[in-house]
Amino acid sequence: MAFPPHPFDPLSPDEIAETANVVRNHNGAPNVLFRVITLLEPPKEEMIAYLSSPSPKAVPKRIAKVHIYIEKVFHELHIDIPARTIVSDRLLHGRHSHIDSAYMKQVEEACLQDAQVQDEIKALNLPDGATVIAEPWTYATDGMSDMTARITMCWFYMRVSDHPDANYYAYPLEIVAEVNEELEVTKIYRLPTGEEVDEPMGNQKKVHDHRKIHTSSEYHPDLVSTRRTTTRPLHIIQPEGPSFQISGNHISWEKWTMRLGFNYREGMTLHDIRYDNRSLFYRLSLSEMFVPYGDPRFPYPRKGAFDLGNDGAGVNANNLELGCDCLGHIKYFDAWHVTSSGEPLKMPNVVCCHEQDDGILWKHTNFRTGNAVVTRSRLLVLQTIITVSNYEYVFIFYFGQDASIHYEVRATGILSTAPIDIGGKVPYGTVVAPGILAPYHQHLFCLRIDPALDGYRNSLVVEESKAMPFPERTNPFGVGYVTESTVVEKEAGLDLDHTKNRAFKIVNETVVNQMAGTPVGFRLMPWYSQPLLAHPSSYHSRRSEFGKHAVWVTRYSDEELYAAGIHTMQSSGDEGIASWIKARRDSLQKASVRNQDIVVWHTFGSTHNPRIEDWPVMPCEKMVVGLKPVNFFDANPALDVPISSQEKNKSVL
Repeated sequence: MAFPPHPFDPLSPDEIAETANVVRNHNGAPNVLFRVITLLEPPKEEMIAYLSSPSPKAVPKRIAKVHIYIEKVFHELHIDIPARTIVSDRLLHGRHSHIDSAYMKQVEEACLQDAQVQDEIKALNLPDGATVIAEPWTYATDGMSDMTARITMCWFYMRVSDHPDANYYAYPLEIVAEVNEELEVTKIYRLPTGEEVDEPMGNQKKVHDHRKIHTSSEYHPDLVSTRRTTTRPLHIIQPEGPSFQISGNHISWEKWTMRLGFNYREGMTLHDIRYDNRSLFYRLSLSEMFVPYGDPRFPYPRKGAFDLGNDGAGVNANNLELGCDCLGHIKYFDAWHVTSSGEPLKMPNVVCCHEQDDGILWKHTNFRTGNAVVTRSRLLVLQTIITVSNYEYVFIFYFGQDASIHYEVRATGILSTAPIDIGGKVPYGTVVAPGILAPYHQHLFCLRIDPALDGYRNSLVVEESKAMPFPERTNPFGVGYVTESTVVEKEAGLDLDHTKNRAFKIVNETVVNQMAGTPVGFRLMPWYSQPLLAHPSSYHSRRSEFGKHAVWVTRYSDEELYAAGIHTMQSSGDEGIASWIKARRDSLQKASVRNQDIVVWHTFGSTHNPRIEDWPVMPCEKMVVGLKPVNFFDANPALDVPISSQEKNKSVL
């Protein structure tokens, strides 16, 4: 007997197909190009009622959000799936959907077939047998073109080997082309290869320097013969099976329960997260990520990628493989997207669930008796990996037996490269091989934290550790320090300060820990990183408002899921998290965040100034954010974890 889907469950293939049929029959619409069919998550107010008392009467409606093009006009529809009716149909003039891989392939082919492009390639005088690659990128707004029309930038590379996995990023070419929505090449530029920002465009038609050909930039095992032989097999074995239980999209492990979601844009989402049946978080997700490049020379400011809003973490999720991406006893989750014709498209193994050892959880040795008690830490791991052109991103949620949550991002893959003259050097990039510049850039992520600590009304507290005045009667030896806490009253963007150990705690002021006498809470353990470096007046800055502060707190709104706004493709800015706050600033009721349904956003990332060691493929750079209970429990919540022993762990001497 099939059970009805939980309101948080992603759409099934049958629901996607049924939704597509409703759209096709709507006014007999011809030439429908489907981009998205995904779950429109129910309003939170309805979900709270359902989660509090799940019953057939309280089940929210099953609504699909659909993005389509009809005769090149962009629509967003909401479809009542059981009723097979259209709830709304909104035209999005001047907006653009996320990247369509089929369209980008057409751009690539049209670009390479263009006569002007072929002439420019011929003029480069490339080596015999070279294969030219055109890599389409979304256009990062720079104020120089009409953004209501879709424009694609094609950056050119070449492969000097016949092997299809040869590293073409090792040979960036000196041309770039603009392609319009009709797949016509409208402009071709010669790229700057020196330091001058105002280097003339299109006039210096130099041939490709054959001295740039080299053999040290391959990574594929077919092309790299040397492998170390000292690494012996390491097997992760769980003879009694895993400790987690899976029922559909519901996950139970130790004292944790949660529901796994997945959509085309954010990829993995987590819902109704509880520990020992105490409510902790309503929803956790990566809201957005922005990768702005710091090369000031035209046209490189057009390289600024919203890898969620423009590309889609879900759309670009990898098919994870046993023995490679995840080790141990694995449970995989599939996802479903939609083809351009409206057919369900299976995306296998996009999330892996497994356990891993995490070293010592807690230990104490009584030095008087010599007796040691040690407990090893076990983590539940939920991982997804995406590939966006040259880069890979690994996104991982870790759940600990001590009720902690950690979110880790790992960046790997291949650097996006640019041509540079042999012997040349610029202050905003690193030369990693002959004629290859790896420009400086930033990776900015925004983690969206929707708390529900013992209820759905929470507050954000800023706590600072400060030295007590000295000399004073209360601090005669000058060693004392105290904490000072301030409850944030209104929506705001806030900064980190390690000199004050500034901490951000999400608390429920109505539930007090009887022993500590303070509200129960969870502390945000931020990843200290540099904010956005682009000037505040730049389009990079205007389009990525979340990059201006490390922590934001807003009043909950069903429509506010994405920190840079709903439509980032060729956006002009002024429509993200700071703009929401500004719009509500004069309303004390709407802007209040004390003891309210709030959302906390954490911006973190990496200012990536490439090293030679990042080439030809980059070792993972890790960034970790934590959420840890603060006076939420009466004692160490991991005190009851089984004591570690050789009898159980069977280590080998």
